[in-house]
Amino acid sequence: MIQVKEFVDTDKSYAEKRANEFLAELKEDQIVNICYGSIMKPSPSGTVYPRSTILVVYKTGGEDSK
Repeated sequence: MIQVKEFVDTDKSYAEKRANEFLAELKEDQIVNICYGSIMKPSPSGTVYPRSTILVVYKTGGEDSK
């Protein structure tokens, strides 16, 4: 089965760190695709912060999957 998992930056969590932790649990042949996007998000005070979203498309099930 093909599934997706999304990782989004928040003020307390970084998408890259969480995505890498998730990817470390998968076998290489389970990974179908990885997509990345980023935006600049303004705060109420006028400061602008970068935000990232990472989408991992991966396979589950079967003998070769974890």
